[in-house]
Amino acid sequence: MSRPGRIKSVTGIYHVMLRGINKQDIFCDRKDFQKFLNVLKICKEISGFKIHAYCLMSNHVHLLIQEGDEPLDIVFKRIGVRYVQYFNKKYDRIGSLFQDRYRSIPVNDDTYFICVLRYIHQNPVKAGIVKCCEDYEFSSYNSYFKSDSLVDTKFTNDLMSIEQFNRLHNESNTDYLLEVDVWNQERMSEEYSRYIFENHTGCKSKEEFKKLPKDKKREYIEILKKEKISISRICELTGVSRTFIYK
Repeated sequence: MSRPGRIKSVTGIYHVMLRGINKQDIFCDRKDFQKFLNVLKICKEISGFKIHAYCLMSNHVHLLIQEGDEPLDIVFKRIGVRYVQYFNKKYDRIGSLFQDRYRSIPVNDDTYFICVLRYIHQNPVKAGIVKCCEDYEFSSYNSYFKSDSLVDTKFTNDLMSIEQFNRLHNESNTDYLLEVDVWNQERMSEEYSRYIFENHTGCKSKEEFKKLPKDKKREYIEILKKEKISISRICELTGVSRTFIYK
């Protein structure tokens, strides 16, 4: 069975996740974390991508990344080859280190960008490793308060002041979309389609959607179809029949 195609981001920005095969650690000491960051810097120079945020945990990685001169598939081949060669040589092992392909969720608007930014930086806090974002060494949080050649802070700084950035990261994260098991592709697709539905229609349920005028329903259904959401999923989200969608 062929793999499903990735959903493209209209902004070129993605929330990307890498995890160790069988959930094993991909960073075993401080030098491993530093090596991965150095690999990111090298590949950034080659591929021209931007890193808006990152967090390296012991067995997985979160990146808020924007495509540059090369597509992400090539970018992550470059990253994977360099880091896995280093890791396998250091720990006298062979074979894959990362589980399957990288996972990616498109970030298509500023609101979602901010949600992902906060989610990534709050990972160590939620895991109970540190009490606040600034105490974790291997995330980009502190890069927003000092110069860092790896992290591109301009886009975020244009969206909010540093005071707003600080306040945002001290708030609890209740964004349901980011709480799902992002390693389950089917579940992730369901949650992403609901995000698209709510974001475009302003409706939180199919009951609300049913109250919309017929012309608005048709307009929104066309948008959902253009977002490549399946007909059956559109039926679930909107409560309308297949007959209505096909008309």
